[in-house]
Amino acid sequence: MGYHPQPKALNQLLRSRKATLNDLPEIIALLNDDVLGQTREQSGTAFEPRYIEAFHRIEKDENAYLMVILLGEEIIGTCHLNLLPSLTFLGSTRLQIEAVRVATSYQRKGIGEWMIKQAIAYGNTHGASVFQLTTNKQRVEAKQFYERLGFEATHEGMKLYTQTT
Repeated sequence: MGYHPQPKALNQLLRSRKATLNDLPEIIALLNDDVLGQTREQSGTAFEPRYIEAFHRIEKDENAYLMVILLGEEIIGTCHLNLLPSLTFLGSTRLQIEAVRVATSYQRKGIGEWMIKQAIAYGNTHGASVFQLTTNKQRVEAKQFYERLGFEATHEGMKLYTQTT
């Protein structure tokens, strides 16, 4: 991961697009490039077939969008977006933002903020009026980052894991 332009110049070089199956190894590497991800994701070049199955399910879901962020041809970030039709808020649409990752070597350069703005623009284009995400309680800096972007911790998130990996 060579040349690192200054943040303002860097953002002008970024682009986002829908992920393809060929991007999967790089996406998995990004998910693993993290203290928590290292405990639950697979690393290496040969990976679990469940990743491919999950990718195909995401790809077929008209309410899902798996985004990659590129600097040149290098994938340096990813996030998974899901449009959620809802009866609440007068039948609004929500955008759930998941699996937000920026390569460690590119963090603190404005890329995460750029990516979240791209996600919000995608949601706006698709009629979303509520944007939501969760962040692990161990990720204190991530919570501060999202708050700086205007997100509010209005709910206490809960998860139930029913299968071991």
